[in-house]
Amino acid sequence: MRLYRFAMWLLLPALIGWTVWQSLRGRFDGGALRERLGRAAPTGTAMRRVWLHGASNGELTSVRWLVLRLLEDHPGLGLVITCNSASARAMVRDWQLDRVAVQLAPFDSAGAVRRFLAGWQPTALITVENELWPERIAQAAARGPVALVGARISEGSARNWRRFAPKLMQEMLAAVRLVSAQDAGSEARFVSLGLPQTAVGPRMMLKSVGHTVGAAAQDVPFAAVPRARCVLAASTHEGEDALILDAFLAARAAGVFDVLILAPRHPRRAPAIAGLIAARGVAFATRSAGEVPGADTAVYLADTLGEMALWYGMAGTTVIGGTFGDAGGHTPYEPAAQGSALLHGPSIANFTESFAALDAAGAAIAVADGPGLTAALCAITPDDQARLAAAAQAVLPSGGEAALLAALVKVLDQPGDNG
Repeated sequence: MRLYRFAMWLLLPALIGWTVWQSLRGRFDGGALRERLGRAAPTGTAMRRVWLHGASNGELTSVRWLVLRLLEDHPGLGLVITCNSASARAMVRDWQLDRVAVQLAPFDSAGAVRRFLAGWQPTALITVENELWPERIAQAAARGPVALVGARISEGSARNWRRFAPKLMQEMLAAVRLVSAQDAGSEARFVSLGLPQTAVGPRMMLKSVGHTVGAAAQDVPFAAVPRARCVLAASTHEGEDALILDAFLAARAAGVFDVLILAPRHPRRAPAIAGLIAARGVAFATRSAGEVPGADTAVYLADTLGEMALWYGMAGTTVIGGTFGDAGGHTPYEPAAQGSALLHGPSIANFTESFAALDAAGAAIAVADGPGLTAALCAITPDDQARLAAAAQAVLPSGGEAALLAALVKVLDQPGDNG
């Protein structure tokens, strides 16, 4: 831990400089550096608070149900939620939940974490998926229990921990009271890295229930378009939009689809994506501008946050973003739960077991590249969409909320290492 703290001390000026640069570019607001340094925390709070950390939009969306349950079941409890992106912070603010505060996470330096904890005084830390930060876990564990939910670690990451910092990982895992892994492989890797068996909790894929929150009926811009004629590109990353656009336009020319809903992972990329669409000479409308699609609209640029459940429910087919680059792919659970057929590319590291099960059961269409996607979209029929959607719902597990919540609540009242 001493070596890690020294490394973070050396790295801190670069982190500060990067945050200032991002603020100057408009990616963060002027208060970002104060939050990162732990200086935006209050000077104490009478309310008992739990600290919940998730990297970005997807992670925090997947635990919104958990936030709501904790608030409902524990009226005297508050939460301070932290994240790594301005868009995720804005999303949580838009939830407008009482007893919930949100800010950017402190740097994983001794001083920043110490100031954050001294101000907010959380009695426990819940961290989501693969956010393993030694300083946060060590200092939070001294105050109260630490739990990892939806915990995920790839074989490559586990190998790197074993090679470069096995003792540091062992110290982190020894301080954790509960690990709810998202799959059997991750659970086994955590145990092999030093997680005590007593800390192993019920497994749960958080994103298998994320769709149940925020799926209320909203204004549906494509109400007149049959669902089987609408395809969604969900949570795309840079480099994927052009590939998906070209595949869709080929399928549209073949008479298979009428409309593409293109929902980028990061809405700030909307101007660049609009340029790609315009360059192809097709009519499009932009959600954030309040534009209403017309009869000739081919692409709807869904550049907003918190509406993905709406898009899943409108699209007969979903092309899963992050699978045609190096992002590792996004969740198949939410579109499957909404009855949308699944298509994905080769980059599936984030949900390896889930996609393997889907592909083995013929419940998703796996393609290798742009030409493969074009061929798949040109060939899929309404009957294919219905069959794939039903098969995916049969393959992907759901539920598990009660078991996770019970295990989590059981450890929240335990004292910290110094308690």
